[in-house]
Amino acid sequence: MNPLVIIPARSGSKGVKNKNIKRLAGKPLIYYTIEVARNVFNDNNIFVSTDSAKIKNIVEQTGLKVPILRPSKLATDEASAEDVILHAVEYYRRNNFLPDLVVYLQPTSPFRTETNIRESLKLFSKEIDMVVSVKQAKANPYFNLFEENKDGFLAKSKQSDYTRRQDCPKVWELNGAIYNINVNSLLKKPFGEFDRIVKYVMSEKESVDIDSQFDFEIANILINKIYMREL
Repeated sequence: MNPLVIIPARSGSKGVKNKNIKRLAGKPLIYYTIEVARNVFNDNNIFVSTDSAKIKNIVEQTGLKVPILRPSKLATDEASAEDVILHAVEYYRRNNFLPDLVVYLQPTSPFRTETNIRESLKLFSKEIDMVVSVKQAKANPYFNLFEENKDGFLAKSKQSDYTRRQDCPKVWELNGAIYNINVNSLLKKPFGEFDRIVKYVMSEKESVDIDSQFDFEIANILINKIYMREL
């Protein structure tokens, strides 16, 4: 495989200001993802996609180079992950680097491990569209997820006769930590048409995804506990 690792880090963030470079246990959040990526891949395979000169400077303090800035039109709320990935792939293809696999690692998953990445890569093959990391969902559409019907009353999202949650079929929630994407599939069809998707299951702690100040507070508690165990 010839992987291109993409770490997206735009400057704008609605939930937490400057989220990607906000300090978690004393270092910028994005450093956790850069460090774990470098444990698995060569620097030449890692691309931090950012529109921000400030983020670029902070990233390059680690020794990892950021060759270009992302166009501002790809740093808006309307820009999709797919747009960002295609921009990176096209840039590298123009520069004679031909990836067949994109490993998309969001900075908001600081507890994703090297082992997680390596195990997810083992599930990838050219016959599938994507390997995506998940956690088992606590809520279940057969049991405690409801939608409003046309009369405004709540009804189960999936009709069933289950009376215990543990009897329901397992459902999986994307945790945002790892996306191993087949570039050949990506260049042929949009994400929404991917139908050969394989799950990689992660624990609840590994799946922590920082999207709010409350998430940051939880992450700080967890990382301090980990640090204390290492002393």
